Amino acid sequence: MEQDVLQKAVLDNASEEISPAGEKYLSLSLADSRQLAMKNDLPGRLIELAALEIEVIPERYQRNIGTLGLEGQKKLLQSTVGVIGAGGLGGFVLELLARIGAGRIIVVDGDFFSESNLNRQILATELSVGQSKVEEAARRAAEINGSVEIEIHHCRGDLNNLPEIFSKCDLVVDCLDNIPSRFNLEKVCGQLNIVMIHGAIAGFIGQLAVIRPERPMLSKIYGKKTENGPSQGIEVQLGNPVVTPAMLASFQACEAIKYIAGLDHVLAGDKLLIIDMQSGSSYQMDFSR
Repeated sequence: MEQDVLQKAVLDNASEEISPAGEKYLSLSLADSRQLAMKNDLPGRLIELAALEIEVIPERYQRNIGTLGLEGQKKLLQSTVGVIGAGGLGGFVLELLARIGAGRIIVVDGDFFSESNLNRQILATELSVGQSKVEEAARRAAEINGSVEIEIHHCRGDLNNLPEIFSKCDLVVDCLDNIPSRFNLEKVCGQLNIVMIHGAIAGFIGQLAVIRPERPMLSKIYGKKTENGPSQGIEVQLGNPVVTPAMLASFQACEAIKYIAGLDHVLAGDKLLIIDMQSGSSYQMDFSR
């Protein structure tokens, strides 16, 4: 379908609305967006992009635009984000990226939900115990935002399969739970020349880094000997209460959103952000020196 024809169809279905700030804008409702997608046999994401091109705001993103701008929202809808790990961090990251309108999300996890996941993993329910984490991730994302395209891989990501799985990603969010796998992911992101949003949690503490492909950081954070060392860290002793993955996943998603949308103040390379929710403090460690 020609783009100008599609945009005319969008405009014909748009309605004038008033924002909470009292400003007029053209809106495309969820029902009209779905109808246009079905009528023209197109993904909902392309309908929403066509709308944004002519400054018609899909109503589901209306509260994003003041922060992201039309261009930022378009960049998000055009993006492909990898999420490795669909547990404590990954479930929350997926939830946030689907709601903000990341256009395509690739989720990798070979695990199934267990009862011990119920305390902190947003995708874990009593009914999902024993179910595939990536399949629950796909179901949840579809319920939140049908315009987001979800690709799932029920497998353990490693040096052999991740280069192909993440080959089209703009960035990858590290929601892993062990150190050797994080080192493998950093290597793959370096090979693919994409950014890795690192995150790890233990107790009430979370840490975050935006790792550029040309500046690996994990050996500075964990020490070189940990690359092939024990898989688990301090989180085994401290556990993970639900507030910690919810908090850190929000920081991870925020850095991903800022990076993709071209916003200012993405966490600088070589810096590790530490957030301690028990003491209410945060600080940055600079590994550039």
